[in-house]
Amino acid sequence: MESMVSFFDNMPTEFRAGILISGILLFWILEGVVPLFRFGYKKVRHAGINLFLTLTTMIIGFGLAGVLLAASDMVAQNRFGLLYVIDLPLWGQLVLGVLLMDLIGAYFIHWTEHKVKWMWKFHLVHHSDTTVDVTTGLRHHPGETVFRIAFTILAVMIIGAPMWIIMVYQSLSVLFAHITHANINMPRAIDRALSWVIITPLMHKVHHHYTQPLTDTNYGNIFSFWDRIFGTFAQVDDTTELIYGIDTHMDPQENDKMGNLLKIPFQPYREPAEAKIVE
Repeated sequence: MESMVSFFDNMPTEFRAGILISGILLFWILEGVVPLFRFGYKKVRHAGINLFLTLTTMIIGFGLAGVLLAASDMVAQNRFGLLYVIDLPLWGQLVLGVLLMDLIGAYFIHWTEHKVKWMWKFHLVHHSDTTVDVTTGLRHHPGETVFRIAFTILAVMIIGAPMWIIMVYQSLSVLFAHITHANINMPRAIDRALSWVIITPLMHKVHHHYTQPLTDTNYGNIFSFWDRIFGTFAQVDDTTELIYGIDTHMDPQENDKMGNLLKIPFQPYREPAEAKIVE
């Protein structure tokens, strides 16, 4: 366990980049073998748009990494945070730390983005993708990255998470971004069984339906029980009837042009259309 702590505490950037790239390549291949939808789209061009946004996210992430590291070092050195309320073994710190990072640093910020209009205008760049595939998981406006990291730092301060737990959590988070957005047809029985504990591909696709109320469900990042606990869980019988995107921005001329995607948060707010439910 201590060797794992040492590895993640000093995780090389190349290793994290390897997780990102290998995950995209693996699920890119699987999407061609067992696709959930057969999109009639230019897959490479679509990936180029999403990966460019990923690059901007990474640049901002690297820029704020020092703040995150300083916050983690401070709470760890002062033994400040929920992890230090009781004396836990390393494995206990890992389990509790990852759970709380997922709740505070992912679920709550995601829920907030859907409820606060100015934050939603940044987040809807992610939802504007009408052809959800593995690259969609990394499609975020650079402005959204700033307040996502801010919530991560807040989570670290509350939890008292040392850097090695943050690295474990962020590695899992990247992996789940690939899994849950990948355009793969997982057997429904397996998907539903796993969705009692973790976010699965079919569960998360419900969140990408283009209208409320389904858009405002299934906020989880890694663990699905947060949605069940807070009453935001939703399930549909046939996910092939889902329509991806967001009803206020369904025009391909808006969603497939980088310049417009970057400007969306600064455009006038658009009221959503009437809610539509997929049974």
